[in-house]
Amino acid sequence: MANIENSAGKPDAGLVRKGLTEALFAAVLSFGMFVLYVGLKTDQNINNELIIVQRWGLLAVFVAVAAIGRFATVVFLRPHLDSRKLAKARQGELAISTEKSFFHRHFLKIALIALLLYPMVVVAIKGPQGSLTYVDNFGIQILIYVMLAWGLNIVVGLAGLLDLGYVAFYAVGAYSYALLSSHFGLSFWVLLPLSGIFAALWGVILGFPVLRLRGDYLAIVTLAFGEIIRLVLINWTDVTKGTFGISSIPKVTLFGIPFDATAGGFAKLFHLSMSSAYYKIFLFYLILALCMLTAYVTIQLRRMPIGRAWEALREDEIACRSLGINTVTTKLTAFATGAMFAGFAGSFFAARQGFVSPESFVFLESAVILAIVVLGGMGSLTGIAIAAIVMVGGTELLREMDFLKVIFGPTFTPELYRMLIFGLAMVVVMLFKPRGFVGSREPTAFLKARKAISGSFIKEGHG
Repeated sequence: MANIENSAGKPDAGLVRKGLTEALFAAVLSFGMFVLYVGLKTDQNINNELIIVQRWGLLAVFVAVAAIGRFATVVFLRPHLDSRKLAKARQGELAISTEKSFFHRHFLKIALIALLLYPMVVVAIKGPQGSLTYVDNFGIQILIYVMLAWGLNIVVGLAGLLDLGYVAFYAVGAYSYALLSSHFGLSFWVLLPLSGIFAALWGVILGFPVLRLRGDYLAIVTLAFGEIIRLVLINWTDVTKGTFGISSIPKVTLFGIPFDATAGGFAKLFHLSMSSAYYKIFLFYLILALCMLTAYVTIQLRRMPIGRAWEALREDEIACRSLGINTVTTKLTAFATGAMFAGFAGSFFAARQGFVSPESFVFLESAVILAIVVLGGMGSLTGIAIAAIVMVGGTELLREMDFLKVIFGPTFTPELYRMLIFGLAMVVVMLFKPRGFVGSREPTAFLKARKAISGSFIKEGHG
């Protein structure tokens, strides 16, 4: 490490020179990337003429952040991480610690208790009406993506099948609930399992044509399947009403008790003041229960022979066939199971929104869900949940950052840059945590004692 730091603990001249060179390169690169997106903006003046607004100050901030960040990474952060790795290697420490703290041992229990108390704490602090944003945007919205990502994790993380059209099953569940509840008056509790069954059926329909495909070819076919479903929803206007969508979708009831202002409504029945917060809190606990069901089923299936077959298929399909495993049924069960949970989430989404349209099921949704699975660590339920909180919660948090207008000007809208920040976050995570937030795994099959192993020992970080 002598070439990294001198005896005084300061970076040597060669490292500083390298940091300045790379910082300059990062500044030039960021300037070229952001000059047309940030530095120049098109707008309309009072005469309805298209004009170009120059925002060189905002562009300078982006360039400065890129340059300073690169310099700090090269000169300070990377040498520090390298020295820690070298020190651990000299001391013979394992990459995965065998001893866990109290927080690590009981993390799932603590997280579950925190989720159960979250709506109550928010209501106590903000009041019923003030809690709507936090319960809905930061609670229900995140849990929907957690459930979707856990469902996709079965297909991608466990079975190793790259699916870019996962949002199609989400759409099937949403439209199944919207159409059947609107035309036949069926309740949510009847349509919830039906939506999952319909989505699983479409998962099998998708699975049959792609049995011989894998890798990039499988990704292209699943991407096409997602687009086909979206185009059908747009053009089958007699049933789906096209781009106008389906509105006035019935809400969920609590054992037949509606959340409205009628005499038999929830608020009047329990002598509470009228507020829409009660319905949002009920939806929060409902989607939390669905997430717990998804996690429980995934854990149990992974321990069963079908789960072992998924993992064998992911690692090596040829070896999987040589062991006598039926790869046809293995792939179809993976597609069907993952699609079923997407159908559950879709029916809940339709009941929550009260309106569905094809614009809610574009390819970007599939990309975001897949990104959450990859960033969290494929195969890790805990890592995927953390990634969903960081990514979805972070983008929702941008809507509340009005103080940024003081820095960047009154016309600055933080939510418009959410995808830019989302992409930047993915780049940073992949650079420093290439195997996701959770890089260690506890295998389902073990000898004598269960031990956590590094993702470095597993193909593509799976396991």
